[in-house]
Amino acid sequence: MTKALIVIDVQVDFCPGGALAVPDGDQVVAPINAMMGKYDAVLMTQDWHPDGHSSFASQYADASPYDVVQMPYGAQVLWPDHCVINSVGAQFHSDLDLTGDLILRKGYRPAIDSYSAFFENDHSTATGLHGYLQERRINDLTLVGLATDFCVAYSALDAARLGYDVTVDLTACRAINLNGSLDEALTRMQEANVRLDGALR
Repeated sequence: MTKALIVIDVQVDFCPGGALAVPDGDQVVAPINAMMGKYDAVLMTQDWHPDGHSSFASQYADASPYDVVQMPYGAQVLWPDHCVINSVGAQFHSDLDLTGDLILRKGYRPAIDSYSAFFENDHSTATGLHGYLQERRINDLTLVGLATDFCVAYSALDAARLGYDVTVDLTACRAINLNGSLDEALTRMQEANVRLDGALR
């Protein structure tokens, strides 16, 4: 069984001081770096939005960050502008070890957001990650990064649906916890037989 570590969105804008800071988001960097040598492959995702992305609250006259609107593909949280292509905020945290095998950028389509490393938020438009993992015969995935209740959870759920053996290492994740989103995400992952390792931090 070939094992991969998937590092989700450990970027400047999701760390303290960033545009969409996850509480203690920078605290995942050291444990993630320490884990990398234990896997056959290390893959990283990078949120990568064009300016004026449809998930940005700034694009709607009467909206505020964290409002929820209906898009053609379903409910969408509106976020502060973040991880804009080629911006400082879109860069990986400066202390993150970048000697992995693949960097996968997501969220670059203007009209649809992309939490999952596998699919856009319509749950059908593929990012290409599944094909890459199949080509490399990787079937055991451990997910870490930001944020537990959004991009990590969505990626884990899609991976489980695709038939991977999936673990989320909670010691190397941090959550936004928007209106109970963390508890909901943990429950959904457990129901999908995603293994949750470690304690919440």
